[in-house]
Amino acid sequence: MMSYAELKQRHRNEREDFHENLSLRVHRALSWLQRAEDSEDADAQFIFLWIAFNAAYATDISKGTPERDTFIQFLKKLDALDNTRLLESITWNEFSGSIRILLNNRYVFPAFWDYQKGQLTEQQWQEQFASANWAAQVALGGRDTVTVLSIVLSRIYTLRNQIVHGGATWNSSVNRDQMRDCVAFLSKLVPAIVTIMMDHPETLWGDASFPVVRD
Repeated sequence: MMSYAELKQRHRNEREDFHENLSLRVHRALSWLQRAEDSEDADAQFIFLWIAFNAAYATDISKGTPERDTFIQFLKKLDALDNTRLLESITWNEFSGSIRILLNNRYVFPAFWDYQKGQLTEQQWQEQFASANWAAQVALGGRDTVTVLSIVLSRIYTLRNQIVHGGATWNSSVNRDQMRDCVAFLSKLVPAIVTIMMDHPETLWGDASFPVVRD
């Protein structure tokens, strides 16, 4: 998997042949990937990596499409274009351990927090957890890359919400396991996404959420 420096050099070499929208997405994603690689703070790395992922896929936020639906559609598009099977390699060869750990971690499952807030009973959240993990295991067994990645990213999104909305303490000892696994996963996923996008400059990636405005 290419590092930030390698991807940035490739972008410099090829960007004249890119549509402006693709070049902007790649440029922004790489800027945040660089910050993640330069940081030694896991919480900061996580935030920077999620922003890099967001920079790659986000569309017009005013349209009201749920973010989870947006990144699932993006993953489907990437998978269809992924001639070198980068996403499949990450899912099945490099991170099967981290994926399984995240799937079994209750702290990145939304219903667990609904139970903590009194919105679900203990039995209800546990039943939802078991059902969701069964679906994930079926996807794993069927080597359904998009479904597995969608499920994992949905779990990571729970941690993202917790951190960004002030629901956790910086460097908290109670979320180190999920933070470590999420950072490890995203640090491989984001470069793969950028690589696939640059491999297909002919593809329409859509307008960025916020265009560049020059006075």
